[in-house]
Order: sequence, then structure tokens, then C-alpha cells
Amino acid sequence: MNKPKQIGTAAERAVARFLQANGWPSAERRALRGRQDAGDITGTPGVCWEVKGGNAARDASALAVDRWLLELDEETGHAGADVGVLVLQQRGIGPQRAGLWSAVLMLGALIDLSCTGAPRPHSALALDVPVRMCLAHVVTILRAGGYGLPLEEEAFHGDV
Repeated sequence: MNKPKQIGTAAERAVARFLQANGWPSAERRALRGRQDAGDITGTPGVCWEVKGGNAARDASALAVDRWLLELDEETGHAGADVGVLVLQQRGIGPQRAGLWSAVLMLGALIDLSCTGAPRPHSALALDVPVRMCLAHVVTILRAGGYGLPLEEEAFHGDV
């Protein structure tokens, strides 16, 4: 396996382990599917995950993130998922603390997850804005929105 592939695999495994410990016990790396790619993690019904690791993620420009979000949008459709999340490894934060890595999702998805049943704002353009927060917070929002196991009065498992 080449070096970039190893870096990506390690990042995907770290995210899968974090998800397993925090609401998605069946989360695991997805086998490559070629042109019909459906994201990097499987076992998380309704959610498509795209994981970027190494220096490409740590030093990602806004243009790179936008390109990866377009890729994620396509993969979310292939996966038949409701929401897509882009996870970016962060400098100085190792795989054992993947919950602190950045996670990006679109504002429209965030509104849908946090305001179930509420009317959406009128401008679809305003919803097409990426929002970045740590993976642990995105996991909490997703679980509160009905994805993964229900939230309990517990702390995250493992280091976040």
C-alpha cells in the first residue's frame, strides 16, 4: 500500500473507532466502490462520511474543502444518505483523539438536524454554506437528530 493510501486508511480507522464508541457500534471502513463511491465509513445508516487525513487535511485550503464537499455531496447521493459529513484530521491531534478533528457539514443539514419540524429559511442559497466544528459535536447533533444510538446522559467514550 502506498504512503497516501496508508495515511487515509489510518484516518478512516480512527474515525470509525470514534463512531463505534459514540453511537454507531457497526461503523467501519467501507471498501472502495470506484465511481459509485458512497463515502469512507459504513454502518452509520443515513449518514455519509468522507474522511481526509495527513497533511492534505491538516493544511487544507478553503478551495480543497469546497472540492471535497462536492465529492461528499455526490457520495451522499450514492449512499442514499440524508446527510454528509466531511472529517479533516487536525495538526497536533492524533488518531486516538479523533473526536477533536474538524467535521464539516452544510448549514441546511445542521438546521434540519437541530430544528426538526421547523420551517426552513426561504433562501436555499443561504443553506449552501459549510459549517465546521469538532467531530464530537457533530456526533452529538446527529444522535440528537435521530441518527445512531439515542443520546444518554453520558460522556463520550475515549479521548475526544
